[in-house]
Amino acid sequence: MDRIGLINKIRILPDQIAELVGGLSDEDLTTHYLLKPDGSPEWTVAQNVHHLAETHMNCYIRCKLIMTEETPQLWGNFVDRWAEMPAAKSADLTHSMMILRGLHAQWVVFWENLAEDDWSKMGIHPRAPECTLEFLLEAYAQHGEDHIDQIQRTLAAK
Repeated sequence: MDRIGLINKIRILPDQIAELVGGLSDEDLTTHYLLKPDGSPEWTVAQNVHHLAETHMNCYIRCKLIMTEETPQLWGNFVDRWAEMPAAKSADLTHSMMILRGLHAQWVVFWENLAEDDWSKMGIHPRAPECTLEFLLEAYAQHGEDHIDQIQRTLAAK
């Protein structure tokens, strides 16, 4: 695994998102342009951006718990329910982008300062039985890319 490359994905995600959403109208940000195979709507661009801020914030806290507690119990969350809350549907991305920028800057510092032994430290998560710091870096670097892809597909469908 290329940790430096994965950390760089965490580093650049806020700029990639800002570039994708810069100049979009409220309608572009809040319209469901894509449907899932079952016919239900895919998330809007805004829901994707708000989701990234929220879930990456959760993961950063998970990382800190793993570093400071002995095999901590980590919580899951219902992201689809969170995406239906009023703030997640808002076209105003200001605060979520501020969170992403600050959080990712801090997260990069976290990742870059782990000792070799730290990467195997783990917590207990309901959906990831062996939730190590190594796993979280890989998963959330990919998570950001997955949502860039979803935003791009959403905008291409409009």
